[in-house]
Order: sequence, then structure tokens, then C-alpha cells
Amino acid sequence: MEVQAGPFERDKTFGTVSVSAPIRRALDEMGYEEPTPIQVEAIPVMFEGRDVVGRAQTGTGKTTAFGIPMIELLDPTRREVQGIVLAPTRELAVQVTGELRRLAKHRGIKVVTLYGGQKIDLQLRALRETPQIIVGTPGRVQDHMQRGTLKLNSVRIAVLDEADQMLDIGFAEDMIRILRATPRARQTALFSATVPFFIRRMIERFLRDPVHIGIGEESEAADTIEQVYYEVASQDKMAGLEEVLQTELEGEKVLIFCRTQVGVDRLARRLQRARIRVEPIHGGMRQNQREAVMRAFRSGDLKVLVATNVASRGLDIPEISHVINYDMPGNLEEYIHRIGRTGRIGNAGKAVTFVGEDDFSMLQTIKEHVGDVLTKGRLSLYAY
Repeated sequence: MEVQAGPFERDKTFGTVSVSAPIRRALDEMGYEEPTPIQVEAIPVMFEGRDVVGRAQTGTGKTTAFGIPMIELLDPTRREVQGIVLAPTRELAVQVTGELRRLAKHRGIKVVTLYGGQKIDLQLRALRETPQIIVGTPGRVQDHMQRGTLKLNSVRIAVLDEADQMLDIGFAEDMIRILRATPRARQTALFSATVPFFIRRMIERFLRDPVHIGIGEESEAADTIEQVYYEVASQDKMAGLEEVLQTELEGEKVLIFCRTQVGVDRLARRLQRARIRVEPIHGGMRQNQREAVMRAFRSGDLKVLVATNVASRGLDIPEISHVINYDMPGNLEEYIHRIGRTGRIGNAGKAVTFVGEDDFSMLQTIKEHVGDVLTKGRLSLYAY
């Protein structure tokens, strides 16, 4: 499929990548100086109109990698939906929208977000303004399609962001229905940290001769992350966590993982009683509560966040300095995804894992994969 670039010439550079003057201006305003590896690989390929499968860790610059070509290739004079981005969570959809709006600031491209938990009237009003790009969760996009308030017959570029997570959450059929509603001649980009069997089937079915781009091996942690574990008895975990927070992490942004929503709430309350300012975030909270917590965390008013795995998906906050696995992850991939919230785009980060009596089998699995990078620490409460 040949995709025209519209009225702008790509006569500026972003590192080794050619972009138009409006995009270069937006990148300057966003403080971007050099493209990341996935941007170097994906942007020229998408400019050629090719389908793309990008396998990359979160925080590698995927949004800009597909955002620049999408904004350059769509026509700002056409008042219809020409691009769609599907994301697994409301938080990621909002983040992607913010990034695309900043990139499109001088291009005249309008971007609208659709996700559950937001008043439908607000979304209907935004859709009546005929945006060129929709970013949304599959469930809410499907809802608007069924209502007849969203037509995808003019889509030229479709992006599946964090496709493996959409699969995990249960959006497989929604993804298929949405892609079926778009023209077969569209350009498609699929980004995923892992490529399980169902995602491979989707690639075979919906992408045409895609270019495969792999940045980092599947299930590999960034080498900028220091990894340490502490062996601790169950009854001492809270004391161990307080010690780490108070001695090592003062003033830093910290993300703490628990296995369940109940565990998140319980740990947050215990930390609050210990006079540590912390808030929980999980799928059982109301959307406005979650958004308020994330605003405080992003702005720096809140330094410590306790989360479940699902709630953390798509959180792209480069300033997170430490990830703490209060509860041991259930598998290796979960460990890699959790600690990947720190050490973003070349920044240094640290991952701390508490290992209880029942966690040594999982610890051994992680050790076999990451090797000597994972070191054993000692808490002062066990000093002797």
C-alpha cells in the first residue's frame, strides 16, 4: 500500500531519521535529541508503508516509533478517522494520547481517547469533532462501533500496542473484530514484549509481509537495572520493606508490587500507619481515583506507589528509580515486566525482591535466567 505524506516534506532530521519541519519542531519542544533504537528501525519502515512487528520492552520509545509515521502519513484536511491505536489499559491509552498530541501539535492532526470509566457524553462530543486518530481500549472502541458512533472504514494505519497484554486481559476477540472493521488495505503495526502463539496467528492473519524488528531479546531486563534480593521470613517482610524505603530510597520514585488487590490495599494501609506517604493502585478502584493517584505520582507529589501487575501495565514513567517485589512474581516473564518499570531508556534503576520461605524455586528460575546480575543483599534486622 502506498501512503502519501501529505503537504509536508520530510526535509529535517531526527538523528538518522528524516522528518518534516512540524514534527522536528514538536520533538524539539519535547526535548528529544536522538531517536531510540526502535525508532531508528521502525520509523523509516513505516514511512515506506510496510507492516511492522516490533518486539521491544516497555519504555523503549515505541509510541514515538509509530506516532511519527502515523502523524506524518495521515491527511489533516480529511475529517475522518484515519488511524487507530489499541492499548490494553486506560492508563496506557491516556499516555499514548498525550504523546501523540504533543507530536501532532504543529501538524493539525486531532487525537481522541476512548476508554471505559469515562462519561460517554464526553466521548461522543469528541467524536463529533471528527478526529483523525483514535486511541482506545478494545472494549470501549467496540462499544462505540456497536452504537454506530465510530466508523473505521477510512482507517489507513492501525496499531496494536502491547498486544500480548491485550491478549492476557481478554481482548483477543475485540482486537479481531476491530481489525475486521478496517479496510484490508490498511497499514498495520503490532508491538509486543512477547509473541505467544495467538499473537503469531494474528500476525499471519492480519499483517502483510511484515518487517520484524527486535530490540532486546524477549524476556530480557535492561542492563541499566541493578538487581538485588533479600531473604526474609514472612513475619519480617514489612520491617524489611520499611528499612529499604527509609535507608535507601528517600526522595526517589518507588513502585512496589503485590500479587493481589487485597494485598495492595493491606500493604498501603500498613505503610501509611508507619507514616510513609503511599497510595495503592489496582483495577478495583474507581477510574477517577486511579487518575488522581497517577497525577500525583507523575508530578512528584507522591513518591511511593503500591500496585498489582495489571494496574502497572503501560505505566511509562521514566523517573521511577526503584521497583520492589514485595510479593515474588509468579513467573520469569512477570519478573522481567515488573522490573522493566525502572531503568528506562538508558536511565539507571534498581530492582529489589523479597524472597520468602516459599519463593526459592522461583528465585532459582530467575537466577538461571539473569545470572550474576542478581545479587544477594542483607537487611540490618538480620545483622549478627
